[in-house]
Formats: sequence, structure tokens, C-alpha cells
Amino acid sequence: MDDLVPVFDGHNDVLLRLANRKDKPGEVAFLEGTRDGQLDLPRARRGGLVGGLFAVFPPSPGNFRFDSFMTGDGYDVPLPDVLTRDAARTSTLAMVALLLRIERAGEGAVSICRSAGEVRGAIARGSLATVLHVEGAEAIDPDFAMLDVLYAAGLRSLGPVWSRPNIFGHGVPFRFPSGPDIGPGLTEEGKALVKACNARRILVDVSHLNEKGFWDVAAITDGPIVATHSNVHALCASARNLTDRQLAAIRESDGMVGLNFATAFLRPDGQMRADTDLEHAVRHVDALIEAVGETRVGFGSDFDGAIIPAAIGSAAGLPVLIEALEKHGYDRPLLTKIGTENWLRVLEKTIG
Repeated sequence: MDDLVPVFDGHNDVLLRLANRKDKPGEVAFLEGTRDGQLDLPRARRGGLVGGLFAVFPPSPGNFRFDSFMTGDGYDVPLPDVLTRDAARTSTLAMVALLLRIERAGEGAVSICRSAGEVRGAIARGSLATVLHVEGAEAIDPDFAMLDVLYAAGLRSLGPVWSRPNIFGHGVPFRFPSGPDIGPGLTEEGKALVKACNARRILVDVSHLNEKGFWDVAAITDGPIVATHSNVHALCASARNLTDRQLAAIRESDGMVGLNFATAFLRPDGQMRADTDLEHAVRHVDALIEAVGETRVGFGSDFDGAIIPAAIGSAAGLPVLIEALEKHGYDRPLLTKIGTENWLRVLEKTIG
């Protein structure tokens, strides 16, 4: 393709990767570019990435790597212990501050956007449009004082849980082969959190919720059901992927699914291998469009949070996936919907 299809991406973990760098400040590393990782500003520009949901993920103590538990037959990863609120607040605020510093140091190259209109405006002026997302709400108290602080800082998207449990609910573990119907759903505090997010026009992300939690959100929320980075369970039987019934509910709510590039959620064998053919990603896009419709599918790459196909490699490789979809028969109007317009549509319906 002679010109790049613009991409607004539903999920990345670059803030976590940069937060603890020792060689240079994280904002400098992001703006100037790095040799490691998968996302920075130079690679975003090369790949046509115009914006995305930038995740704040409070990490568990130690070095949690679920790929170390994989075997050829599958895996069932023991989840880390519950994270304390103090520890979660320390890391959450550090990553929020990092995004604020990136915006300030970028002098217009990066914008924190608080509405869909601000996203469109940033893209129009060539500024990377970032929307602050929290993945795992351990830093938030039951009275939602911290939720209001984070909202003031720009928070507009929230996943109540990562895969480990917290006071708001229970996540879906990393298990293959497995369905997502594992354990209890949202707690009473979690149900109140969904209502609090609705009242503040914060998008609620179901990607790491187990199936009971998914249906709790579906019953409570007054907004569309959004899975920022999930795939199709019928093609890859990971507990992290969405069943046909869940996809039907997302369609009914006029919601959204972002294709996760993590190979363990793409491959039929559930393996986390970089030598994964892009045909697997294309099949998931096909299946998502069939299940939820062509206006409800986008990308949720999981850049800097997963092993992705080597053919993509980083944000600079987004045109490779676009080209694979184009060769498969996707025309420019549909690629533009998948790349950007579908996310902007759902952001207009959620954050305003």
C-alpha cells in the first residue's frame, strides 16, 4: 500500500516497560525510541499508529511469566498473589505520571485525550492520541476517591481486574484448553465500580474478566460491552478468548472487540511462539466480523505485553498485518474501519 492505514490500538503495556528503565527517563526513551520492546513514538509513526488506549498495569511482585508454564499439551498458570492497595497505588501513579511527562516533554507530539473529540483532534494535527486505561483496579478504594483522582488525570477506560482476583472481582486465568467460565464474577464492590464508571463516562473493559464477571458487567452497564484485547474462543480455546455467546452479547450491545496479537490467543494450539503465521490473525478478524459485524472490530495489539508474530514485530510492523488483510480481500474502507473508525465510534458512545 502506498499510504498507511491509520491505526488506533485498543491496548498496549508500554508504560510498564518504560517505568523502571535505569538508562534514561521513560519519557525520553518513548519520544526518542528504544531498541528493545515493541512500541515508542518513532515506531508508532513508521507503522501508522495514530493513537490508542495506554494501559496502566500494576505488576505483581516478582517476575511473572506465564509462557514459562507452557507445554505442548497446554497450560494452567498459577496466578500471582493478591496485590496490596499500597503497592498498586505506587506503581499506578508512577505510570500515570510517566504518561503525563511524555505529553509534557513531547511538546505537542503526544496528547492525553479525554473525549473522542479530543482523539480526533489530536489525530488531525499529527499528535499521538493516547487514552489513559487502567488494567486491574487494585489501586482504587471502595469509596472511589482514587477513581476520581485518576479521572482528573485523564482516566477514561478501566478493566476492573487483571487475571488475578481483587476486591472488585475475579479474572480469567491463563489456561489452555479451557473455557472462560471459571470462578465467581464481580463482587458487590465490583458492581458498584461498573456503575461509578458509567456515571463518569469511563469505558469498562471486559478482556480479563472471567465469564461470570462478563455477564455481571453486561447486566449492569449502560454502555456497550467492550473487550479491548481478546480473540475468538472457537479458533483458539484459551480461557482469555470470547465464546460465541459472549460475542453475540457484544454485538447486541453495539460494543467492540480489539484483536489481541498475542500468539497464545491466536494459535489453535495456544502456544506463545513468535514464528506464528499471520493467517491466524486474519482468521480471527474474519470470525470477529462474522460474529459482531464490521463496525465492531479493531486492533488491541498488546504491544509490550506479549509475544506477537515476528512478521509484525513492533508498532512499525502494523502495515504488514494491514497488507495481509488487504491480500485476503479487505478493501480500504473496511481497513479504515478496523484500523481507526470503529474505535472512535465506540469511544464516542462511552467516554463522549
